[in-house]
Amino acid sequence: MSKSVYFRHLSTLFISIGCIGYISLAPMSLVLAQERILRTITVTGNGVERINATIANVQLGVEIEGKNANEIQQEVAKRTTSLVELLKSSNVEKLKTTGIQLRPNYNYNNNQRELTGYVATNLVTFQLPIDRVGSLLDNSVKVGATRIDNVSLTATETAIAQAQKQALGKATLDAQQQAEAVLNVLNLKAQEIITINVNGANAPTPIMREAMMDKIASSMPSTPVIAGEQEVNASVTLQIRY
Repeated sequence: MSKSVYFRHLSTLFISIGCIGYISLAPMSLVLAQERILRTITVTGNGVERINATIANVQLGVEIEGKNANEIQQEVAKRTTSLVELLKSSNVEKLKTTGIQLRPNYNYNNNQRELTGYVATNLVTFQLPIDRVGSLLDNSVKVGATRIDNVSLTATETAIAQAQKQALGKATLDAQQQAEAVLNVLNLKAQEIITINVNGANAPTPIMREAMMDKIASSMPSTPVIAGEQEVNASVTLQIRY
């Protein structure tokens, strides 16, 4: 065999061996990668932050029944004007009209419908600090309000946003502590966090104080409105390699 032929065969042999080695190493790397991914623990942590309600959202208004639609509508307009002037002078926030209605009132007897009068309504909503809402409700009735539909108590938007961040921090720490508790029992150690899933922090549900009033005597003490606490809940899911 000539030297040139011999070297060509030798080169082909080396190339073949190199390919076999590459092919045999590739599946091994894939297995190691899969094992690395499979050696993970997934935990979900929860966090709760409590904040005080400081803002009252109020809906109230004027509702009058009568025989003459025009007369009761004019009376509602008159009382509503006085009510709005009071609210503006009290520097309430987000004042707006939420409902104006004039509807007939019927009496049903022996399958017969008889018109007995009309009901006129004008409703407004507004926002103010909780410590001022009791006296303002009383004064609203004095100037003509006949309905207090509901009072919902909540924290400020700034306080809620801050509480959401704190709740997320607590949820993340809770998830880490859960993972550590499990791994320590198994004599394993956390290596790195593979994925982080922020499930979110919810806005707290307003505290509701519902009421329907036709009249409040002027001699009564100021209507008490007591603030409470709201809860902001958050959850975070971590996938940790060990």
